[in-house]
Amino acid sequence: MAVFTTEEVLRTVEMIQKENLDVRTATLGINLLDCVHQDPHRLQERIFKKIVDKARRLVQVCEEISRRYGIPIVNKRISLSPVSQLLEAHNDVTAVAVAKTIDRAAREVNIDFAGGFTALVDKGWTPGGKILIDSLPLVLSSTERVCASVNVASTQAGINVDAVKHMAEVILEVARLSSARDGFGAAKLVVFSNIPPDNPFMAGSYLGAGEPECVINIGVSGPGVVKRALEVKMETRKLSFTDIAEEIKTTAFRVTRVGELIGREVAESLGVPFGIVDLSLAPTPRVGDSVGEILKVLGIEAIGAPGSTAALALLNDAVKKGGLFASSSVGGLSGAFIPVSEDAALAEAVGKGDLTLEKLEAMTSVCSVGLDMIAIPGDTDVYTLAAIILDEMAIGVVNHKTTACRIIPVPGKKAGDRAVFGGLFGETPILPVHRPGASRAFIEFGGRIPAPLRSLRN
Repeated sequence: MAVFTTEEVLRTVEMIQKENLDVRTATLGINLLDCVHQDPHRLQERIFKKIVDKARRLVQVCEEISRRYGIPIVNKRISLSPVSQLLEAHNDVTAVAVAKTIDRAAREVNIDFAGGFTALVDKGWTPGGKILIDSLPLVLSSTERVCASVNVASTQAGINVDAVKHMAEVILEVARLSSARDGFGAAKLVVFSNIPPDNPFMAGSYLGAGEPECVINIGVSGPGVVKRALEVKMETRKLSFTDIAEEIKTTAFRVTRVGELIGREVAESLGVPFGIVDLSLAPTPRVGDSVGEILKVLGIEAIGAPGSTAALALLNDAVKKGGLFASSSVGGLSGAFIPVSEDAALAEAVGKGDLTLEKLEAMTSVCSVGLDMIAIPGDTDVYTLAAIILDEMAIGVVNHKTTACRIIPVPGKKAGDRAVFGGLFGETPILPVHRPGASRAFIEFGGRIPAPLRSLRN
């Protein structure tokens, strides 16, 4: 057990009470590969039983530990083995039934979301992967807690452009089927390059190969804590970039220590291994809990103005360095998220026209994830949406990093209108898309963009 000084304890209490510090998620990974069965009904029975057996105590344990330490654990989630691997001998009817079974099991154990309705198709399709992807519109519009992710690219394999185009078609259909909620179904679907196998954050969480039978992975928060720490330092003296980086590192260290303490307690109480702490600064729509507000403290008066990418790079790097020193079990995405609708300051910048789709793409090259919770016009064509995704996948593949797209084409709405998703998903003005339709010929080449030279690392 870690030993904390009195100063650390008092500072942590202040971070919880005044600066929105919490453990954003405790995510229980569950291996479902032993549930495989050719009979669809037996497959569903096995999945339901295993999820309920393994996750039955998760919420209770998290609430007990929250009370014991006075540290909120906001979300309790599960991540599953890639469901596509369970569907190789089945069809899309079974895929939808399995998703509904997972949704029912999630309600039974009272967890917030279940990740792992996942396919890995960066190098090609299997029957199970194709079945899962084809089922996504119905799955995401007819379930409440199931989240999906598809890995279409990797540095080792390149980019599966056919899969990218198909995912654009799927996203548009998911949004159409959930048009009554501004296309919210698409907020539960992420398209990845270099998907991590231990990410605790939704919607891209799944239990990858090499992971234990069951494991607890923790996602921390902390944008408000970092913002306040910088403000306090700046009130007393002028800081250099080196000073700023050191203060962010120190704060990230404290936040990570809290996450690891809680994670190990939850794991021990459940009798499962502790996996990783994901260091990512995960904002919410609450004022004072924003990555965008940190950029403003750093002197970027209009988020999206020149310097925004450099400021985000400084923040992301310092968070990683401080967190790595605090824990020997860092994983997931670990950096800074910029989910537009979930960050009030970013959404405001979009509304003012300061933050564009192109600037967001540039900023994703230096932070975690990618084009996240971005609303675009509902009439965006499939080729343009595929090209947006393809650009983001290229950033990930060439730079050997995880990038992703969680884009919501909002049916019936145009640029400048407002999309409202509610809760932690927030709301945002709809971004215009530059020159829609101008990329069709490029996407129609199809096939696979080869892996870059840096894929040869042996």
